[in-house]
Amino acid sequence: MTRRRRAALNEAVHELRRPLQALALVEAGSGESAALEHSVQLAAAALERLDREINGGAPGDARAPLRVRPLLESAVARWRRRADLAGGSLELRWRAGDAVVNGDRCGMLQALDNLVLNAIEHGGSRIVVEATSADAGVRVSVLDFGGSPRARRRRPGPAELAARISGRNRHGHGLRLVRRTATAHGGSFDLRRSATGTEAVLQLPLLAGAPT
Repeated sequence: MTRRRRAALNEAVHELRRPLQALALVEAGSGESAALEHSVQLAAAALERLDREINGGAPGDARAPLRVRPLLESAVARWRRRADLAGGSLELRWRAGDAVVNGDRCGMLQALDNLVLNAIEHGGSRIVVEATSADAGVRVSVLDFGGSPRARRRRPGPAELAARISGRNRHGHGLRLVRRTATAHGGSFDLRRSATGTEAVLQLPLLAGAPT
């Protein structure tokens, strides 16, 4: 198997692993119906990609107008329990009005999931997800405080220890997916590290003519 082929299959498995993890964390009666529905959609899309990687075929173009706020709220709801298990907090601040982009729903959800979960797994105990309007676009920032003394002293939670023991901590696939999604949607992705933590910034252009 070539290196490129192995990388493609690893990414497909990675995309499937995320929604399955989210489904495993769903609490009965939690009321997070959108988060549950999106997790099922993501799992189905990931299975389709894995099938294409093994058996061949081309993906279809599923672009449509998307309201960003429900997608981001869903991503935060899916991973809030994961943050709780790691002994941290996950906060959402929305300041981008009714931002609408032209995009692929599953691709966008995968990118947002990877941004949030990457911060939970590799950042500090407090994570702030913020969306703002910027330059005829929407700017999604995921800020963790992994560089702070408090974060460095934080003990790993049960979920983090289980992932380390089982060898499931893999780096790189998620952020590559985010960068690829940003480029495909005419946007950009940047990772900014400082002494106080890491900020992952995804910027996407608004759909022309859509209300803001």
